[in-house]
Amino acid sequence: MVALSGPGMESVVSNGERVPTRFPVTLHEFLVGRGLLPRSVVVELNGEAVAPSEFAERPLHPDDRLEIVWIVAGG
Repeated sequence: MVALSGPGMESVVSNGERVPTRFPVTLHEFLVGRGLLPRSVVVELNGEAVAPSEFAERPLHPDDRLEIVWIVAGG
């Protein structure tokens, strides 16, 4: 899903880092492409919290801004 060049290649900003991304792509596909388990993260997209149930249907667009926080259990 995430590559460095080719047709449909633009980028999003994830945790302050510009990430080359092939579009079209959903939030779920982006997370999996980055090696993240969608159930193990909380995501804010352009300042709005996104429910995990929406990840598969929520499209990303060039220049979107993501904040991704990993959920860690333990104690």
